[in-house]
Amino acid sequence: MEGQKSAVDIVTVDGHEARGLVASGNRYLDVRLEEDFEKGHVDGALNIPYYSYVTLHEKVKNPQFIEQVSSLFGKDAVFIVGCRSGVRAKRATVDLLNAGFGNVKYLAGGYLAWLKSTNEQA
Repeated sequence: MEGQKSAVDIVTVDGHEARGLVASGNRYLDVRLEEDFEKGHVDGALNIPYYSYVTLHEKVKNPQFIEQVSSLFGKDAVFIVGCRSGVRAKRATVDLLNAGFGNVKYLAGGYLAWLKSTNEQA
């Protein structure tokens, strides 16, 4: 049996690489809360929040995260995972790798890096 994946197993892309992947037909999964997603996101992005609840002192992981992602992506699908700045997306990517999604890519720096890659503003 294969061991648990960790952050060192992640395939990381920057904003420019992510734009190229999306332009060539790969999907972008935004794992921010819905209200943050609605403030601005990658065109065509799908939103499945990694956390179901976030306050200054508490974060509650979305218990259906893997199930919800599985309803949109096959285990062999190539897709990019991003959030605002990258922290939550890295955790989500590790969980997805451990759930058997073998081609998921992590956007280092998140949506902010995506915007910076073309000098857009958040």
